[in-house]
Amino acid sequence: MDYVNAFWIGGLICALVQILMEKTKMLPGRIMVLLVCLGALLGALQIYQPFVDFAGAGASVPLLGFGNLLWKGVKEAVDEYGFLGIFMGGFKASAVGISAALVFGYIASIIFQPKMKK
Repeated sequence: MDYVNAFWIGGLICALVQILMEKTKMLPGRIMVLLVCLGALLGALQIYQPFVDFAGAGASVPLLGFGNLLWKGVKEAVDEYGFLGIFMGGFKASAVGISAALVFGYIASIIFQPKMKK
């Protein structure tokens, strides 16, 4: 059942974002920033964690989950280091995911020989 919940919640999030992209004139970059900020806000309001507990990867993988992860990292670092935690918490919490994206992106570029658009 965990896979089913992850599938339909993740699909619902993607469908809602697609509707937002189609029905508004917002640029994709702004929509991505909106999703990260919304995830952080929902995490701060303690609404997103029960959602992640129910949906698993369906809620933690999209950009909403990235915003929630940043919020968790900042909160933990502020509790441990005080004011300086504001600046280091998000980097510490998301370092593994960002590093993996860079490494796997580089490996994919070596394997598939990307070409520049003309």
